[in-house]
Amino acid sequence: MQTQVFHIVTFGCQMNINDSGWLSRALTARGFTEGSLDSASIVIVNTCSVREKPELKVRSMLGRIRQETGNNPRVIVAVIGCVAQQLGAELFSYSSQVRLVSGPDGLSRIPDTIEDLQSSPAKKISLLDFTEHYEERPETGRGPASPTAFVNIMQGCDNFCTYCIVPYTRGRQKSRSSAAILDECRTLVDRGCLEITLLGQNVNAFGLDKSGDGTSFASLLRQVSAIPGLKRLRYVSPHPKDMTEEDVELFGTLDNLCPRLHLPMQAGSDRILRRMNRRYDSAAFLRLVENLHRARPDIALSSDLIVGFPGETEEDFQDTLSMIRRVNFVASYSFCYSPRPGTRAALFPDKIDKQTKTDRLERLQALQEELGVRWLKGRVGSTTEVLLEQPSPRQDVDGLGSWQGRDPYGALIHVALPAGRDYTGRLLRVSITGAKKHSLTGSPLADGIYSDISALRLHYTLRGPALRLSEKQ
Repeated sequence: MQTQVFHIVTFGCQMNINDSGWLSRALTARGFTEGSLDSASIVIVNTCSVREKPELKVRSMLGRIRQETGNNPRVIVAVIGCVAQQLGAELFSYSSQVRLVSGPDGLSRIPDTIEDLQSSPAKKISLLDFTEHYEERPETGRGPASPTAFVNIMQGCDNFCTYCIVPYTRGRQKSRSSAAILDECRTLVDRGCLEITLLGQNVNAFGLDKSGDGTSFASLLRQVSAIPGLKRLRYVSPHPKDMTEEDVELFGTLDNLCPRLHLPMQAGSDRILRRMNRRYDSAAFLRLVENLHRARPDIALSSDLIVGFPGETEEDFQDTLSMIRRVNFVASYSFCYSPRPGTRAALFPDKIDKQTKTDRLERLQALQEELGVRWLKGRVGSTTEVLLEQPSPRQDVDGLGSWQGRDPYGALIHVALPAGRDYTGRLLRVSITGAKKHSLTGSPLADGIYSDISALRLHYTLRGPALRLSEKQ
């Protein structure tokens, strides 16, 4: 029997990337082989509806698939993810090759469904029903794990921010059982994983829904942190309104909880935050930031930001710029607002014109770049620990290759090392020697694991980014 080749195209967030990774492993475990688009008999398009014009992106990709596969009717195309949940069976009309449409809650059933479709050439299947509880996915990994891994702890969201379509495409919040999460984390560490990132749409609301098993997010963090051999722990993305005192304090008490937190602010104007239904104001956000710095003075914060939300004035936008300066984000993901069908904000009448949105985005990103470069330059001369992940695209110099990885603060660092060796998964103590626009360079100080994080904390307590809550900049 000829080997069946599959190809996965992924749009969107880290949740989608993680979902696609599981699908790849699950299909490989069943004897399929991952390959190029033009050789594939199964093509999976994992879609995202968060950004602008997602439907057009899907249409364009389906057109490319038809072209690359010669519109072969034997090729099975599966459209999955948030756009699939949003458009549903309508997607079957986009291309005759589309035979499976699945929302996020149907993910665990996709491998079985693909095998079913192979044996029934005329069949088309929809997996669009929301499940009441988190559906576990069979474990697929048996060999060595990558140095870093993402672990889902929940699905969906209950917040209903007025601009966001996630509650409609991923459903209401469903927490995964803490036992299943811990089993997966232990298995990953046993297979060689050193860094785990806990993943969810509103990760720190874990356990607060009817699927919760009585384990709080803080308790889960402590249990995962205590797994022998786990060197680093991270999580994304929390909601500021759900950050408890205990969540904050853990940054100062768990040695392997990395001092980097992505904390979505979205806007700095209280009026706009109310219109977004974010359920905090700028003062509450600043108090949270202050408490985080009190628990861990060296913590590095990044954020999500939206410009041009309906009704946003120049004064509102200036409030956002002021907040960015006061918090001193080291990085941010910023976007112009675009309406998502079915959300409350899509019905707001006072839309902002495209030119104004573009101008504001450029000004915001210029400010963020200034702050980010300043943070990177401020780190030159310090020491840190890099978890090496892959060769760097930088060219070899004087017989040295270059490898890249990230430190506990999430910074990308390129390290010159002897060429011809595999350094994947090595923890290396380095001296930071230079700063680029978005990354750092470093020289190795010693082989092996650098476990004395107290030096890093001291450095950033004395020299790191300062929080200036009293200044209007």
